[in-house]
Amino acid sequence: MKQWLKKWRLVSVLAVLTLALSGCGEPFLSALKPAGEVARKQYHLMLLSVFIMVLVIAIVVIIFVIAIIRFRRTKAKENMIPKQVEGNHVLEIIWTVIPIILLVVLAVPVVAATFNFGDTAAMEKKDKDGKPKELVINVRSNLYWWEFEYPGLGIVTSQDLVVPTDKKVYFSLKSNDVKHSFWIPAIGGKLDTNVDNINKFWLEFDSDKAQEAGNVFYGKCAELCGPSHALMDFKVKTMSQADFDKWVADMQKVKDPVQPTTASAQQGQKVFEKNCISCHAITTDNEKPQIAPNLTTFGERERIAGILDHNKENLKKWIKDPEAYKPGNKMRSFKNLSDQDLDALADYLMGLKVQQ
Repeated sequence: MKQWLKKWRLVSVLAVLTLALSGCGEPFLSALKPAGEVARKQYHLMLLSVFIMVLVIAIVVIIFVIAIIRFRRTKAKENMIPKQVEGNHVLEIIWTVIPIILLVVLAVPVVAATFNFGDTAAMEKKDKDGKPKELVINVRSNLYWWEFEYPGLGIVTSQDLVVPTDKKVYFSLKSNDVKHSFWIPAIGGKLDTNVDNINKFWLEFDSDKAQEAGNVFYGKCAELCGPSHALMDFKVKTMSQADFDKWVADMQKVKDPVQPTTASAQQGQKVFEKNCISCHAITTDNEKPQIAPNLTTFGERERIAGILDHNKENLKKWIKDPEAYKPGNKMRSFKNLSDQDLDALADYLMGLKVQQ
């Protein structure tokens, strides 16, 4: 009896902890706090499905309890044989029709929403110069980082996705190595990035919700892709259309690498050109897929490799031994660099800024 009580106490504690932890999290990482049209519709569909499930469970439990109480075995009726019923056409029709009705109630809005979310015809429309009329972003996933190309604008970024608010943004998804999955929890459901085909969909970012989240959301890979799958994050920076146009103009000006201004950074540029330039781009107009992240705006980021705080010491640690922080990534270590060269390289990279 004591052991039974101990087990139930443990179960009760775990149940309370589960309930408490389910309320933890940030608004920019929760699918239950939608911040866009797609996420909002998906959230309403989740509520509808949960309501239907709870309704079915409640009815079944009520019938079950009534049956237990009303038809329980007692000493007075111990030898009584109840009326033998082989079938009831009315009941059979009821429990066949009701599930069909529930499925239709759930299926109609789900199918309608699915076709709505998959309507990407607008992203195929071109202007007289052959550029997309709508904002289209080509998402390319890699082990374990993200690349974002803005076709028609001549801009490529890595790890930081910049989008305007209150406007449909169309995405074209492809993987450069293995299957990944593009997911911004607060904005919309995930969609796979495949090697052999391109997936397309659209999202919309609400300006009021974006302001509540500090104009920053975070995206993740939602498909198990390797040992550092959990570390494959990216940042989403939202801004008004006017601010986005200014950002585009600033980025389009960077046709040549940002020039260092200090002696240490100038030395670091030489180290970079000797060791890193074959993999990393440092201009925003390099539209062909890269084997490593574009570093044009590296100095403006808030994370190193998407996981470390953005400071010089962490950058040097990452350069020296990236495998220690993201197992399975394709960047080679630079343990052979002297402390002076490593320090200079970090100074150069931290100075790569477009918007001063």
